[in-house]
Amino acid sequence: MRLKRNIAISESGFLFDPSTGESYSLNVQGVEILNMLKDNKTTAEITDYFIGEYEVDRDDFERYLVDFTGMLKQFRLIEGDE
Repeated sequence: MRLKRNIAISESGFLFDPSTGESYSLNVQGVEILNMLKDNKTTAEITDYFIGEYEVDRDDFERYLVDFTGMLKQFRLIEGDE
């Protein structure tokens, strides 16, 4: 799974899809996840990073990541599956 190439992400969490004109606002963790997807990180690598960086339960984060990436797919911001 990877972020579509034309998607622009600002450091402040503003995301813009020029193909649709839609814009979105993300929190800090959402920006981190999108940047990791942009760097072609796997969901396992993303999960391991968040488990190490934040005090979060693995199962809870995995559920959050599935929900978040599902939303990104729904808005057609990412492509592919792992």
